[in-house]
Amino acid sequence: MIRPNGFSEFILRARTVLPVSSPPLADGAVVIRQGRILSVGPAGDLVRGDSTVIDLGDVVLLPGLVNAHCHLDYTSMAGQIAAPRTFTDWIKLITAGKSGWLYSDFAASWLAGAKMLLQNGTTTVADVEMSPDLLPEVWDATPLRVLSCLEMTGVLRRRPPVELLQEAAEKIASLPAGRSWAGLSPHAPYSTAPDLLRGSATLARERGWLMVTHLAESVDEFAMFTRRAGPLYDWLSRNGRDMADCGLGTPVEHYERAGALHPGVLAVHANCLGPNDAALLGTRGVSVAHCPRTHAYFSRPPFPLAELRAAGVNVCLGTDSLASVYQPRRQVLELDLLAEMRQFREAFPGETATDILRMATVNGARALGLAGRAGELSPGAWADLVAIPYRGEPIDAAEAVLEHRGPVTASLIDGEWAFPQ
Repeated sequence: MIRPNGFSEFILRARTVLPVSSPPLADGAVVIRQGRILSVGPAGDLVRGDSTVIDLGDVVLLPGLVNAHCHLDYTSMAGQIAAPRTFTDWIKLITAGKSGWLYSDFAASWLAGAKMLLQNGTTTVADVEMSPDLLPEVWDATPLRVLSCLEMTGVLRRRPPVELLQEAAEKIASLPAGRSWAGLSPHAPYSTAPDLLRGSATLARERGWLMVTHLAESVDEFAMFTRRAGPLYDWLSRNGRDMADCGLGTPVEHYERAGALHPGVLAVHANCLGPNDAALLGTRGVSVAHCPRTHAYFSRPPFPLAELRAAGVNVCLGTDSLASVYQPRRQVLELDLLAEMRQFREAFPGETATDILRMATVNGARALGLAGRAGELSPGAWADLVAIPYRGEPIDAAEAVLEHRGPVTASLIDGEWAFPQ
């Protein structure tokens, strides 16, 4: 296969081109110039005698997948934590599990996860980074586009919010400009004091940073904030957390009081909502990242997809970490957004393959502030594409993408081969 590296302009040709943002094309082509998509259309309209053409043959060519939520740091915890009785039990187990890890352990885990994502079709990932010392070295070790949102807690560590915010801002300022970049992640309402939530939202708005946060994730969290009850409330109160912010409403309403809901916020999970929560998220322009395999691992209540969509909420998909994915016997777990899409369809069999694919491309890009740049094949978008074996008709291409298992045939990021390398 000809490698495009070194060509300022070239054409990718494929049996089927699936732009996602527009209908699929038979015998399609994508013109790429200096890392951007110049045009998309039938090969007969775009290929000229002097064109540099790379014919990928019997494949469907589509935009690289956008993984809206991940914890690359925890990849090596795959299969180590059996599904617990409560979410609170899982928090205790993962906290204990990572307590003895060294820098090298986190680095190896991060890099293993990045490799999995790349070979399974992801080209852009929003990663919650609990070990910011890994940056930017791990960025340099992968062709992935990585949005590293620096995780901040403070409830049990009892560090002042201003100190945590200053530390995060200084780290982000020290990072080099390039393919990867950074944002903020105040972890969750139960682990983050209201002042830190408020300060994070203000700083993110001022700097134009994405703010990723786990919100309305579990019945334990919902009970803690609505009723001042449940295992999470009991555990945190025993450990000295100030519980004065509990009993005042839902977790979403808690974020609203803290001024932590705005269009630059990506709420991860949003599983347990009160009667007005979906409307509040929609009004504030907050996107939601749903992680189907994690949802199944915890046997959570049905994900409120219809309610969120009716409120105008942009819903996208993420892999979460392998520390919260069920591992069947004799199967190797991988970070795989295609597997998340299949799990999603099991829960929502009425969803079309095209709509599910949009959640892992166009919707994910919108959630990360990358609309028009990632998750679609359109003029001006980044030249981030993946190819999957396919010999069928264009109308069935999205279905073939969902059913594909194993590594993709190839992926390009910035118009250069990223996989295989």
